[in-house]
Amino acid sequence: MSGVTFAGSGVLSRLLLRASRHWRLLLFFFLVGLGSACLGLVSCVSSPGALNEGPHIPDAHYVGNKGCADCHGAIVQVAKANKHSRLIMDRTAPIGSSSCEGCHGPGSKHIESGGGKGKFILNPSQDGSICLNCHQQVNSEFHMREHHAVLEGRMNCVSCHDPHGPDLHNGSRGFGLARVNSTCAQCHREQTKLTVFDHEAMREGCTVCHAPHGSVNSKMLLQRDNNLCLKCHAQVQTSPGEIFIGATRHTSLLAKGSCWSAGCHTAVHGSNIDSHLRY
Repeated sequence: MSGVTFAGSGVLSRLLLRASRHWRLLLFFFLVGLGSACLGLVSCVSSPGALNEGPHIPDAHYVGNKGCADCHGAIVQVAKANKHSRLIMDRTAPIGSSSCEGCHGPGSKHIESGGGKGKFILNPSQDGSICLNCHQQVNSEFHMREHHAVLEGRMNCVSCHDPHGPDLHNGSRGFGLARVNSTCAQCHREQTKLTVFDHEAMREGCTVCHAPHGSVNSKMLLQRDNNLCLKCHAQVQTSPGEIFIGATRHTSLLAKGSCWSAGCHTAVHGSNIDSHLRY
């Protein structure tokens, strides 16, 4: 009996040791994640000369959001619910009290001059580099082969994003499209218009198929072949060599090209005449 007890204790000890290793690993990854989150929160608080140091205005200093609220009270109030309100540029100020100047630059000279559009103050809607200074991942996507023309100056971040509002994506702006695609519909009205036979993917949003900033694929697609469609439209092999998608045999059709370029489903955004999305 004692031998059995001893053996059982050894097994239990090994199990406890193995469990403790797992807990140590879990604790390690938790601390790494927590550290990353903290770094992300203060990613725009950096030492002089760092890449995301923040906008610079010669001879100007930070005044805090209260100075901005004297003239821009409505915007300051709304911006409190925006992610940008967590920016910290003035290290001596409480979190969120100097966030306006994180994008527009220190405002002392702007206030001293009596204000005015573009007077000793920066406007990210005119200079996209102010946004890309912090959003480095997006910056890299704009350098891909297919991308929205932000770097070329034909549009800017504010074309799609509201830097002050609680929702960073712009609304329909009067187009009356109470849909998830209303931001894209501002420019891509033909692709987002209502149709008799709609593509179910449109209900999920344009970004289900398209990369919003840039992609290596044509038309900024996430993938360039049938795998893009097969993420939602599962293929079933009913017998060796026979492939069905839905109730239709696609064995030979898949070899002809992509679903939208092989002459099968050319109206990928929706059709008014064919439930199989054709023109």
